[in-house]
Amino acid sequence: MHSIQGSKTESKLTFRKPSREDGAAIWDLISSCHPLDENSMYCNLIQCDHFGDTCILAEMDGEAVGWISAYIMPSDPETLFVWQVAVSSKARGKGLGTRMLSELFEREECKEVNRLQTTITINNDASWALFGRFSKSQNGKLRSEPHYTREDHFDGRHATEHMVTIEFAEELKRAA
Repeated sequence: MHSIQGSKTESKLTFRKPSREDGAAIWDLISSCHPLDENSMYCNLIQCDHFGDTCILAEMDGEAVGWISAYIMPSDPETLFVWQVAVSSKARGKGLGTRMLSELFEREECKEVNRLQTTITINNDASWALFGRFSKSQNGKLRSEPHYTREDHFDGRHATEHMVTIEFAEELKRAA
């Protein structure tokens, strides 16, 4: 577990792998972060239990304030797919999303990863800004293209999701 202490008036942030006991708190966090898509509490429990090595939970004074669910692509072990990023209103504006992504990529489980993928709707300014900042901080190259389209995949009920791919600079790729 990593800990970052801010100014004397700032609360202490910790980063760790989630456990199955964190599922309900993560579900509550995501539910409070509109307009994020809410999964079932069971889904968040499974993410913690089965994919905890590639997910990260940020806590401030013991309260869940940040969450990233991610997994290494089964068909491509060099790609980490980020499913969801949630940051509580209590922790916004502190660069928490970028810090969680950086912490996640420092893990032993991600040593073979040299690219990140995620999907983002075109109007999700916060996510575009987060992944743009992260790409820049890692000297990565960001590209995107429509992937899950409104008509072909969502039956007209959800905005098109663009596949965002960040290729990390050669010097940052970890040796196999």
